[in-house]
Amino acid sequence: MMKVGIVGGGQLARLLVLAGYNLGLQFQILDPAIDACAGQLAYLIKGNYEDISRLKQLAEWADVVTFDFENVPATAARILEEQVAVYPQAQTLYIAQDRFCEKTLFLELGIPTTLFATVDSLDELRRAVIKLDLPAVLKTRRLGYDGKGQRVLRILDDVESAWQELGGVPLILEELVPFEREVSVLAVRGIDGETKFYPLVENYHRDGILRLSRVPCRDQMLEFQGYNYTRCVLDHLNYIGLLAVEFFVKKGCLIANEIAPRVHNSGHWTIDGAETSQFENHLRAILGLPLGSTSLLGPCIMLNCIGAMPELARVLAVQDTHYHFYGKTRRFGRKVGHLTLRVNDSDKLRACLNVLLPLVGLTIDEFLEWSY
Repeated sequence: MMKVGIVGGGQLARLLVLAGYNLGLQFQILDPAIDACAGQLAYLIKGNYEDISRLKQLAEWADVVTFDFENVPATAARILEEQVAVYPQAQTLYIAQDRFCEKTLFLELGIPTTLFATVDSLDELRRAVIKLDLPAVLKTRRLGYDGKGQRVLRILDDVESAWQELGGVPLILEELVPFEREVSVLAVRGIDGETKFYPLVENYHRDGILRLSRVPCRDQMLEFQGYNYTRCVLDHLNYIGLLAVEFFVKKGCLIANEIAPRVHNSGHWTIDGAETSQFENHLRAILGLPLGSTSLLGPCIMLNCIGAMPELARVLAVQDTHYHFYGKTRRFGRKVGHLTLRVNDSDKLRACLNVLLPLVGLTIDEFLEWSY
C-alpha cells in the first residue's frame, strides 16, 4: 500500500485524502493546527512546517510527499527532498512564493504578463508609479491570497498610505489590467512527462475571493493559448503533479497572472464533472501511476461556500447538485465548502441557479452580468 505525506492540512489535503482512499492509499498530514480539517480523515502530525523532527517523521513514513498550499517554507521542502521524493519540487515552490520570480519566469518563457517593478522603499514606489502609471496594484512579493496583502493605487494620494500599510517587506507594483474575465488552466504532468489538460475554466471573483467557476469555456482559441503557455511552464520546471495557471483575458488574449503548484480551487468541479478529478490525477502523477482521463462529463458550475454552508436539504432538493463540506467551523470570509451543478439544458440551469445562488450569497443578476 503506497503512503503519501501531505504538508498542510486544509481542505485541499482533505480532498486529496478522499480521492486517495479509492486508490487504496494511506496518508499522514503535517500541520500546526490540531483542528486541521484533513486531520479528521488521516493521521495528523501536529507540528510547525519547519520543525526538523516532524519533517523527518513524515519523510521516514511516506513514499512521496506533496503540499496542500504553496506557502509552505521552501526550506521545509528542501529538507524533505534530502530524505524522500517530493512533488512539486522545492524550486517550484520557491518561484510560486515570490511574485517577482513568478513574473520573471513568465517573461523568460515568452508568456505575456502584467508590467511590474520591484519596490523596497517609498522612493522606489514613487518611481515605479511614474514608470507604470496609475491605476496599479501594490502587492507583497510573498504570501497573501484571496485578495490579502495588496492595495489598489488609483490616485497619487494612495501611494503613501499603501506604503504605510504594506511597507516593511519586499513588494511588487503591477499594472492594473482592465481585463474582461479571469480563466485558469489546470494541467497534470506525470513523472514520465505525460501531460493532460482539463477544459479551460472561467472564474468569477468577488472581493478577491473565488466565488464561482464554470466549464467549459466558450472560446477554443483561448483554451489553445492557455494550454501552450502552461505546457511551457510544466516542461521548463520539469513539473510533477497538478499545476494551475491563472490568466486575465484582454481583447481575446491571455495575460498570465500567477501559478499555483498544487490542486486548485477552480478545479473542484472535477470531482463531479470530469472522468478523473484533479485530486486523483495529482496523486497518480506523484506516485508514477498512469494519468486518468480529464474529459468533461458535462457542463459544470462550481459555487464556493464562504463563511458558512447552506442548509443541506435545500441544496440536495436541487437536482444534479452535489454538496461538499470541508469539516470546518464557520467563519467570515472562510471557504468552508462548495457546491457543484452539472446540467446541460440552459433553461434548467437558470432554474437551478435561481435556487442555489442566493444560498451562497450571490444573485442571478450578478451571474448573468458576469457571464453576459
